[in-house]
Amino acid sequence: MLHLAKNIKGYRLDSLNGEIGKAREFYFDDRYWTVRYLVADTGGWLTGRQVLISPYALVGALADEERIEVNLTKQQIEDSPSLDSDKPVSRQFEESYYGYYGWPVYWAGMDAWGYSPYLLRDPEEWVRSPAKEKAWDPHLRSSREVTGYPIEAKDGEIGHVEDFLIDDVEWTIRYLVVDTRNWWPGKKVLIAPDWIERVSWTDHQVTVNLTREAIKNSPEFYEDALPSRTDEAALHRHYDRPGYWDRQPSVPSQIV
Repeated sequence: MLHLAKNIKGYRLDSLNGEIGKAREFYFDDRYWTVRYLVADTGGWLTGRQVLISPYALVGALADEERIEVNLTKQQIEDSPSLDSDKPVSRQFEESYYGYYGWPVYWAGMDAWGYSPYLLRDPEEWVRSPAKEKAWDPHLRSSREVTGYPIEAKDGEIGHVEDFLIDDVEWTIRYLVVDTRNWWPGKKVLIAPDWIERVSWTDHQVTVNLTREAIKNSPEFYEDALPSRTDEAALHRHYDRPGYWDRQPSVPSQIV
């Protein structure tokens, strides 16, 4: 199911033995645009540290109940490697974090989840990445940070990032919600990360390999009616692009 990131913000986080706080934001990597951590607001519990929860522990987002089930105990979270609230997520922290929980590391292979393009929850399916595979260096970005980035089309600016549509099965960002109303008396539209040509994190700008006219004529996105697979297929037909559900994930963008 697809969820707006801003709707998930504030969802209650229920561990195996009680509530641990609220969802605050997400950290995603700039290679596959896949969520690597949900950042929890613990409301005073575990003060002074960031509480990060990997999708391996996220059972799913229940929109009707505005909550997310977390397959961990409060004690497991409290005893997990600590990350100061003012520190970025480092490789050293991630290695300690994944080692503590015993999950396979996502950066070990060339697929979105290391050795697999899909998030595998069954430990019996966890295998070592082939030795020939090279690890990649993830750079994690905050959903809060990227919100507001301007979007540049082939022939000029078209708007800015308003939100993200997240798949709560693979915990991948399927679409950026783009608000075009500062360009014409416009609308909100969806753009897939695969259609991004490059992202300049230094200039805080996203460039897409689409024209403004194509975006102007694309299906409108309404926040109160999240897209069905039929809607997604129509969007991909409009741009003459394959659907993510019909192919293996690929590296969508260049980072500068």
